Order: sequence, then structure tokens, then C-alpha cells
Amino acid sequence: MFNLDLTKFKKYDRPGPRYTSYPTAPQFNEEFNSGKLLDEIVKTNYGDNLSDLSLYFHLPYCDTLCYFCGCNMIITRNRDRVKEYVNYVKKEIDLLRSYINVDRKVTQLHWGGGTPTHLNPDEINDLASYIKTSFPFTDDPENGCEIDPRGLTREHLEALRNNGFNRISMGVQDFNDKVQKATNRVQSEEITRQTVQWVRELGFQSINLDLIYGLPFQSVKTFEETVDKIIDISPDRIAVFNYAHVPWMKKHMALIHPEDLPLAEEKLEILKMTIEKLTGAGYDFLGMDHFGKPDDELSIALREKKLHRNFQGYSTRAGADLYAFGMTAISQLQRVYAQNVKTEKEYYTALDNGEIPTAKGYLLNDDDILRRHVIMKIMCDFELNMKDVEQKFSIDFKTYFKNGLENLKEMIDDDLISINGDLITISDMGRLLIRNIAINFDGYIERKEDTARYSRTV
Repeated sequence: MFNLDLTKFKKYDRPGPRYTSYPTAPQFNEEFNSGKLLDEIVKTNYGDNLSDLSLYFHLPYCDTLCYFCGCNMIITRNRDRVKEYVNYVKKEIDLLRSYINVDRKVTQLHWGGGTPTHLNPDEINDLASYIKTSFPFTDDPENGCEIDPRGLTREHLEALRNNGFNRISMGVQDFNDKVQKATNRVQSEEITRQTVQWVRELGFQSINLDLIYGLPFQSVKTFEETVDKIIDISPDRIAVFNYAHVPWMKKHMALIHPEDLPLAEEKLEILKMTIEKLTGAGYDFLGMDHFGKPDDELSIALREKKLHRNFQGYSTRAGADLYAFGMTAISQLQRVYAQNVKTEKEYYTALDNGEIPTAKGYLLNDDDILRRHVIMKIMCDFELNMKDVEQKFSIDFKTYFKNGLENLKEMIDDDLISINGDLITISDMGRLLIRNIAINFDGYIERKEDTARYSRTV
């Protein structure tokens, strides 16, 4: 059972990065182009220990607009538009595949959106088959897909399962009718349970359900009813996200009225209740906003110090180079991040010209590599051995990170972390505030080179 100290939580409720990458996306620049990405592809294609591949496909289309959505998505019911996009994704596959060593195998595949199941079953079969014939896969790949139960048929899930998908993730957000109407996402408990039943009958290995706290008209009492129902449904994983109201970044969020949002105090009480209920029901708290059953791969990876973090969140497949396809998708190779263009027109034009559709990216320097290693160890292992870092990077840790360690003293006093000898250990409470801890090792924030507006950490 996890007991949350709200006093400490309020103290550290500040804006900060989520660290799905380091450096974070605001550091990406347009000087980075497809030529620099190709240089890195060539460098990672040779050697005795070739990395496996992780493939991400961004399928941006949705049937309706959820007012809380922070994703890169397009609302359309034009089936020809969807088919055209899929055909261009195939072009991007062909183009990138020609540069990647044929001996490298796919260990992880993920479809995100948008709504991947906005594709009909035939379109799912078509794209999935094209991917499978274009890339060799390992014997036990992790193949996940995000789905929307609204408008979903069993045939959609059968198409995914028949093409090797073994993990499903879907949004619930909140079962309360008033909350659903205020956010334009009406999704009954009945169709959610029906979808989960189909997923289990078809033999998917894992199912994740997403919740969001901080939405209009939520209260501790109403959200507790949703949490109780989620516990009864018993998914393998649960993600509980903090709603970030950023209408200056996502204009459609202006459709949510600020006066309808729960006050900060109520929002914290909602989070406290949720964490205590989920951990009391036997879920492991994996860090930040993720929970898993003790026998789930993420829970096992956490215990074995094999957890990994990338643009899809926490993962079990560390060390793979991530190649991302589709508009706005972000690739992550050993020393580069590369983000694709934002619009259909730019995407199609680049591919028609035989060009990788890179819009911007970042080439990491040695300081970035070092700090990424430290931040990811903190985010994923919830401990850091300073001596190991010194040996790996030939530095004196306490000198290199003098300012960051100085800033940790307050967190030591608040029992968020402890330092014993060379070992920094994150407490249970610290896991909830892991973004605040990681910030102390961020060189861009330390040097005041990062002035981006981030969501709050709570």
C-alpha cells in the first residue's frame, strides 16, 4: 500500500520535462536534416554487435476530436485520405529499408496515433503485412497497438492478432458521463468491457488502460468510482496521466472551460486516492504515471533493472534503435533524434522526391550522452551508482554534477532520495516526483538554455 504525502507533493509541483528523450524536443533544430540522419544510419549499420530495431508508426487520423488530446492527430472520415497516407507510409518504409542493414531484426513494433484502429481491418492487414515482408523480426517481438473501442469491431482486433500484435493499449480516461460529455469522448463502460473481453479471447498477452486526472467536473468521489471499475476489469497495466491544459499549444483545448477543471487541491486528492487504491489492489507502482501487475513485463523489468524509456514511454526493449514512420514521428538512434515533417503535404512531397521526410532533429554531443545515461538510469532504475558512471565515462561524478548534487540536498531532507556512498536511491515518494529529481542533471536547464513551457510535474 502506497501512502502519498500531499504536503511534499505540493512543494514540488512545478513545470518540468517528461524525459522521453534527453535532450528534450525543444532542443531539436532545423539545421539537422535527412543527410545527418543518413550519416548516423550508416554508422549504426556495421560492427560485430548490431542493435536490434524498434519500429514506430504514427497513424494520425481520428473519427472525433477529444478535447483533452495532446497528440499530433487529424480528424477525418475521408477514407481516401487515410488510404493515401498508408500508401505514403509504405513509400517511407521502402526508402528507409534501403539504407538499413538487412541482418538487423525488429524486436519491438508499435502503432500509435491518432487512432490506428481508424484503419479498417483490410487496411490493418495491408499495412501490417507490408511491414512484415519489409523487415525481419526476432522470434519474440513486442508488438503493441493503441486502439479506440468506439467504433471498434472484433474484426479489427482479429486483424491485429493475426498479424502478430500481442499488446493492446486503449484510453478510458473516466467513466463518468458528465466528464465524458465535457471532453467530447463518450465511451460507455459496456463497450470498454466488451473490448477487453475480445482482447483476452483473442490471446493478446497484455492490455493497458489509460486514465486521465484533472479533467472537467472530476472529483475524488466520481473518479474513485472509475478506479474501482478499472480494478474490477483488471488490466495488466494502467497509466494514470495528468491532464495538462495547454490551449496555447493545442488550440482545441480552449473548448474545455478552465472554471470546470478541478482545483489544485482536489486534483492532488484525486491522485492520492488513485495511487493508494491501485497499489492497495496489488499493482506495482512503476514510476511517474505507470502501474503494472507484479507478473507484467514492465514490473519484472523494473525489478531486474532492465526498464527502458523512449518516446512511447516505459519499455522492456533497451538498446534497440528506434525508426519512426509517418508525420511528426521521432526516430532515436544512438547519437541522433530525427523528427518528421508535420503536414501531409510536406510528408508526401518529400517522399515523392525520394527524400527522407526529416524536419528537424538533434545530434548529441558527449555531454548529452553522459547526461542522458544518468537521467535514464534515474528514470528507469530509480537508483544510480556514481562509481559506475565514473568508470563508463571517465569523469569525477561529484565534480561534474556539483550543481545538481547541491540541489538534491533539499530532496534528501524531504526523503525523496538518499545517498549512501556512491549510490543514489529514489524513495517511493521520489518515484512520483522523478521528473523533479531528473531535472537536477539536465545541462540545458542548468545552463538556462532550455526556456520551453512544460506541463506541471503533478
